[in-house]
Amino acid sequence: MDRISDGTVVSTRVRLARNLEGYPFPSHLKGEKQAKEIIRLVSSALSRLDEFRLVYMDSISGEEAVCLMENHLISPNLINNKRYSAALINREENVSVMINEEDHLREQCIVKGLDLRLAYDTMSEIDNRIAGSMKFAFDEQLGFLTACPTNLGTGLRASVMLFLPALTINGFIPKVIRSISRLGLTVRGVYGEGSEADGYKYQISNEVTLGVSEEEILASVEEVVDKVCELEQTERRNLKQGKDALDIQDECLRAYGVVTNCAKISTREFVNLTAKVKLGACLGYINIPDVSAIDDLVLKLSPSNITAAAQKSLTAVERDVYRAQYSAKAFKKMTNQP
Repeated sequence: MDRISDGTVVSTRVRLARNLEGYPFPSHLKGEKQAKEIIRLVSSALSRLDEFRLVYMDSISGEEAVCLMENHLISPNLINNKRYSAALINREENVSVMINEEDHLREQCIVKGLDLRLAYDTMSEIDNRIAGSMKFAFDEQLGFLTACPTNLGTGLRASVMLFLPALTINGFIPKVIRSISRLGLTVRGVYGEGSEADGYKYQISNEVTLGVSEEEILASVEEVVDKVCELEQTERRNLKQGKDALDIQDECLRAYGVVTNCAKISTREFVNLTAKVKLGACLGYINIPDVSAIDDLVLKLSPSNITAAAQKSLTAVERDVYRAQYSAKAFKKMTNQP
């Protein structure tokens, strides 16, 4: 079964860590002059490749910065270093180059579903364009030099976001994490290291970047993701056939009832309930042909995206009301209800 249509794979991300030769790592830059010089050099290198917009972190509001983070275009670290940092974001908002985060460059591409090769090829083109204009810090034995030793070598982090409700409900996630760790990969939450696995979503990514090639990294992540997807499908069948099947169905349908009929709903409750609705759709209890639309909706109804859509400051309650109203219409449209 296709991993997009069955709802297991949410998205794929490829990230490259790079530093420029002749400059200290971002944590040791000598003031704003050096930082802005790096931003100017990288921006100039990409000016003719795509329609990138340059965003200085110290020139946007906190709300705008959080919005970019919720859309996975920048990291919390970039926001924390806003005095010296910036981001280049392409028109489609699936590619971003973070400047002066932990490394001088964190280049990343995010695509829907499982397509590590497309994401990597996209980033390679951008990486080559930058490399054609400036020299990266590189060592013949250690590969690309990075601020954190765990990124030495290729500097490549390939990750896939998975929706794993059945493995979670049936208690297999700890075992899966242990098995994945033994293969040199790691499991994180929605926003990367240190974040939680909200809505049954987990990131699987490589941990080893030194002593392996880019192709070996992509192949190992693909292989593990495919096996985890197979395990998830097995456990979904077990959920439908198990003694608690009626309870699971009831939970999913009740969740759908709430998100289509409530007067207000918080972010956390919305994430948890939509995860149950998505599970219900995957198990055939709720007729939503395109389950990936649920992931898009969760992102669209994050706090900062709601504020951006409203184009004005909203209170928490106003956002919760907006979320409830929009959710009801969106889910009814997904299920072709009037």
